[in-house]
Amino acid sequence: MPNWLLPENIADVLPSEARKIEELRRDMLDAFRSFGYELVMPPLLEYIDSLLTGAGGDLDLRTFKLIDQLSGRTLGLRADMTTQVARIDAHLLNRTSVTRLCYAGTVLHTRPIGLHATREPLQIGAEIYGHAGLEADAEIQQLALASLALAGFTEVRLDLCHVGVVRALIGADMAAQRHEAALFNLLRAKDVPGLHELTAGFHSATRDALLALPGLYGEVEVIGKARHILPHLPGVTAALDDLETLAGLADKALSQRARVTIDLADLRGYQYESGAMFALYVPNLPNAVARGGRYDHVGEAFGRARPATGFSLDLRELARLLPAAPRKRAIRAPWSQDGLLHAKLAELRAAGEIVIQSLPGHEKEADEFECDRALVLENGHWTLQHLG
Repeated sequence: MPNWLLPENIADVLPSEARKIEELRRDMLDAFRSFGYELVMPPLLEYIDSLLTGAGGDLDLRTFKLIDQLSGRTLGLRADMTTQVARIDAHLLNRTSVTRLCYAGTVLHTRPIGLHATREPLQIGAEIYGHAGLEADAEIQQLALASLALAGFTEVRLDLCHVGVVRALIGADMAAQRHEAALFNLLRAKDVPGLHELTAGFHSATRDALLALPGLYGEVEVIGKARHILPHLPGVTAALDDLETLAGLADKALSQRARVTIDLADLRGYQYESGAMFALYVPNLPNAVARGGRYDHVGEAFGRARPATGFSLDLRELARLLPAAPRKRAIRAPWSQDGLLHAKLAELRAAGEIVIQSLPGHEKEADEFECDRALVLENGHWTLQHLG
C-alpha cells in the first residue's frame, strides 16, 4: 500500500474547502458569542468511563479506544463533545447561574454514520445549562437556525420530537419497559412490521399508541392528531404541550421559506435526551444537518445534575453543500529588501489586505488568490496599481 494513502472515510481538506470550513467556524463562533456563549476546548481524549458517561451504547461503538501508557487505563478518542462540555459545566465551572458554553473541534468515529460521511467530523455546537424552561430550548433552536443562515441556507426545515411521549407510553407497560432499546430503534427506523412483532404481548392501548407513532409526522397539525390518537397520560400531554409551544416560538423566528414539522418517531440520541428534540434539514441532504435537544441528567454522573439543552453540527458536511468559495482578492508585490516596500507591506496587511510577495522566478504562478492589484515602484514610492 502506498504510504500516502489514508484510511477509509478519512481525507485531507484542500485549501479552498479548508477556507470555507474555517470561515464558517469563525462566523458561527462569533454568532455564538453575540448570544453570550463562552468558548471551551475539551481534550481530544479522556478516560473512557468519563467520556462515555450517560452517552449510551451507540456512542460506545463509535469511539476509538486505546491504552494509556502512563496509567494503564483505557482512553477514548472523543466521538462527540456534548458529554465533555457537560462535565466542564458540572465539575469544573460549578456555577449556580445559567451557563452558556460553545465549542468547535474534531471528533473521530470508528465507522461513518452515513454512506459518504467522514469519520473525522468537525463538530461545532452550543449548550445552555441551568434553566429547565422551554425558553432555553427555544434559544438553542434559534441559535441553530441562525448558524444555518450564516452559511446561506434559507430553505430550512425544523423537525421537532419529544422523547417524553415514548417514555410515558413505555412507563405505563411493564412488558414494554423490558424492550425499551429495541422499541426506540424500531421507531427511529419506522419499522412498522418489526413493531407489530415486538409489541404482540403489550397492553392493547400501549401497542396501538406505539404502532401509531411512525405515522405521526408532518405539519404542526400532527400535534392535534396525536392528542386524539395517543392515551391521555400526563407525560404524553406534557410532551405534546411542549412541542406545541416550541413550534409556535420557532414559527415566529423562521423565514417564509422555512417551516416547522413534527416527527414523533425521530428518536436519535434517545439514550441521554430527556425532553424536546429537534433536527434541521436543508435541500440536497437527506440526513439532518444539525441535531439538538434537552439532556437534563447527563451532568448527574459528574456530581451535579443540571438542566441542559444544546445542539451540534458537522462543519465539514455543511461546507460540502455550499458552492465553491470565490477566490480572495489579493495584492501582488515583488521580492525586494527595500525598507519602504516592507513598511508598505506591513501597512497593507495591518489594514486587512492579503499581500503576496512573488519569489524570484515565480512571478506568474497562480493559486487560490485573485491578484487584482500590484505594488509598483514609481518615483521612489510604492503605489497600488490595478491589474487588467
